[in-house]
Amino acid sequence: MKKIFTLALCVFGMLSLQAQERYLDEIFDAVEVTEDVIYASNVSVLPALQAQPPMALPQYMDIYQPVGDTETARPLVLVFHTGNFLPMYLNGSALGGRKDSSVVELCNRFARMGYVTASVDYRLGWNPLAGTQVERTYQLVNAAYRGVQDARTAVRFFHMNAAEMGNEYNVDPNKVAMFGDGTGGYITLASASISDYNDIFVDDVGAPILSLWYDPGDGSSIPMVIESINGDPEAKLDGYTPDGLQLCIGHYPDYSSEFAFQMNMGGALGSDEWLDAGDPAMVSFHTPHDPFAPYTSGIVVVPTTNEPVIEATGSYNVHLAINSFADPNNNDSFQSQNLSDDLSLQALEINDGMDGLFPVLNNYIDGVPSEPYDSSPWQWWDVTTTQAVDSANNSNIAGTQLSLNPTMGPEEAMSWLDIIQGYTAPRMAFALGLVDVTSVLEASAALPGLNAYPNPTNAQLQIDLDAPGQQLALYTMDGRCVESFALQGATRTVLDMTGFEVGSYILTVDGISRLVQVVK
Repeated sequence: MKKIFTLALCVFGMLSLQAQERYLDEIFDAVEVTEDVIYASNVSVLPALQAQPPMALPQYMDIYQPVGDTETARPLVLVFHTGNFLPMYLNGSALGGRKDSSVVELCNRFARMGYVTASVDYRLGWNPLAGTQVERTYQLVNAAYRGVQDARTAVRFFHMNAAEMGNEYNVDPNKVAMFGDGTGGYITLASASISDYNDIFVDDVGAPILSLWYDPGDGSSIPMVIESINGDPEAKLDGYTPDGLQLCIGHYPDYSSEFAFQMNMGGALGSDEWLDAGDPAMVSFHTPHDPFAPYTSGIVVVPTTNEPVIEATGSYNVHLAINSFADPNNNDSFQSQNLSDDLSLQALEINDGMDGLFPVLNNYIDGVPSEPYDSSPWQWWDVTTTQAVDSANNSNIAGTQLSLNPTMGPEEAMSWLDIIQGYTAPRMAFALGLVDVTSVLEASAALPGLNAYPNPTNAQLQIDLDAPGQQLALYTMDGRCVESFALQGATRTVLDMTGFEVGSYILTVDGISRLVQVVK
C-alpha cells in the first residue's frame, strides 16, 4: 500500500514545486522557536498522583514563526499533542508532550508556509485504574473538559497578547485553526463542537445525554461536570467545590475563544449531539482499524489498561453527520471549490465522497491491516532515547511499541505527514479566507509539461507534451504498471482507456505525473 502514497505524493509534489504560494506551500527556509511561553496558569489534578491536592501550575506553549517574514497579522495554528491525558511513559508511550516528534514537524512545516504555529500543553491527570466504568468515564470526561478549557484559553491568550502586549507574535487572532493528534484530536473536536455548557449534557430535544450523567450514590442523576465547580467550558470563569477548593482559574474573559478550522488525526467526539451547523470547518485523518479511538462509533479503550471508558463518535460518523448541516462545517464549501488535486481525488476513492475525511489505510494488504496496532503512522520517537528511559525505569515501552508497530519511524511518519500537510493546507487556507483555492488548483492543473484530456474519460485520452517525450507509463493506485511504451521524442500521443477498469490511475511521462480517471 505504501506505493499508492509514494506515487500520489510524487504527483502532488511536482505540482507544488511549480506553483509556490503562501499558505499552500513552504515558502520560508527557516523557523524560529520561542520556547516555554506561559499562556496561563490553571488548577491541575496531576499532583494527586503524588497524593497532593490539586494546585495551580503554569501552562506552556512553544511558538514557531517563519524567519524573514514581514507580515504583521498572520494566521495562527494551535497544535495539541497526544497522550491519553497522562504524562509521558506513565501513559504507556514515549509520546505525550508539546515536543512530540510529529507535533514539532507539523509546527515547523506550517510555519514555513507562513503561519504562526504553537505547540500547546494542556492539563493532564485522571485515574484509568478506577474500579468501575462509571468512575473511569467520570475521570476521563473531566480530563477532556479541562483540555477544552485550556485549548480555548490558548486562543484567548493570543487575543489578549495582540490587544495588551503589542502583538508580540504578529498574529491575526481572528484567523485561528486547531490541530490535534490522538488525544489532542479529542480536544480539538470537542472545542469545535461544544457551544456552551448545556450543549455538553443535553441533546437537541432537551433530554440528558446519558453517557455523561451518573448516579452519585443516592439514586439521583447529575452531570459529570458541573459548571460552578469545574468552571465554564471556555475557562473564563472560576470554579469552586462546595467546600471552597478552587478547580478552575478563569482567564481573559473579555476576549473571544472562536476559531474557524479544526483538523484531527485519530481523535473522536464524546457525542454526535455536540455537532451543530455553525461549527468550524473540519478535516480528519483516521485509521479505520484504530483499536483505541473508534472510526465510526464505539467504546473508547484505554491503551494502558485496555479497559472500556466511554462511547464516542469517530471521524467517519462526524463527517457523516456534518454533511447534513449548512455551511461552514458540512464541507459543501470544500466540495464547491472543486478540489481536484491528486490527494483530494485519492481520498474520494475511499471516503464515500465526504470531502474532509481522509481514511488512513497504512500497510493494508487486500483490505486488511498488516499492523493492526499501527493506528497513528505519523507518530514516531527516538528509539535510543526511549530504550535508555526503559533501562532506567525497568520498563519495556520501546520494545512493546516496536513489537506492535515494527515499521514505526521517521520514514513512515514523514510520508504520512506529507499527506496530512498536502490535504489540509488548501482546505484550511480556504476556511480561513486566505487564498482562492479554486484558482490556485486550476493553475496547477494547467502547468506546463503534460496535459491529458478529456479527464475523466472512458475512451481515448489525448496526451500533449511541452517537450519531446521519451517514456510513458500508466500506474494503478496500488502501484502496478498497466501500460508502458516509448514515445521516441513525440509531443503528442493517444492512450486508449476503453479496456481499463473504472477508477483512478497515475500517468507519468519522463517524471511528470498527472492523475487520470476512467469512468463508465
